[in-house]
Amino acid sequence: MLFWETPYVSALIVFSVVLLYGILHSVLATKRAKQLARAWGGEYAPRTFRLFYNLFATVTLLPVLALPAMLPDQLLYEIPYPWTLLTSALQLLAVLALGAGVLQTGFWSFLGVRQLMMDKEDKPAHLVVSGLYSRVRHPLYTAGLIFIWLIPRMSVNFLALNLGLSLYLILGAMWEERKLVAEYGEAYVRYREQTPMFLPGL
Repeated sequence: MLFWETPYVSALIVFSVVLLYGILHSVLATKRAKQLARAWGGEYAPRTFRLFYNLFATVTLLPVLALPAMLPDQLLYEIPYPWTLLTSALQLLAVLALGAGVLQTGFWSFLGVRQLMMDKEDKPAHLVVSGLYSRVRHPLYTAGLIFIWLIPRMSVNFLALNLGLSLYLILGAMWEERKLVAEYGEAYVRYREQTPMFLPGL
């Protein structure tokens, strides 16, 4: 096996691709990107921006998720039965929490469909601080982190994938909070002081 075909080189490739994915999508989520979209697409662009952003993020994420299985890999551990019943149950709860969080903030708004029906760019009417959001500030990210770290078979490549995605979610949450403070002001500052970021009680 050649040096560049070893699992650890593959893991470095996976981690780098995830970071590039995160950087690209973080740049596209900036106010500058939305201003460019408005300049190129006119007044209609802000109403379609979130929908196209979500579609682009989903389509480009698929090859990132497939990459670990395509490169040389090495198994690190495998969770045995019956512990897989527990991890699977926790993953199911994470999926349900993800769905509940999306519904709480508005499913069609989250996808970007509701914005198409509006006369101008969508602006959230109020800050959501109830339900799951009363426990943590980023329940969707918490659910995602729980899901990816409880996969029953962990290999070198998937470890690199999880580390990259975790870093992306954590830094993305920090970046998102800067925008939320700018949007909601003192209301979000108070909410941030009273509510943990990812884990209840921390």
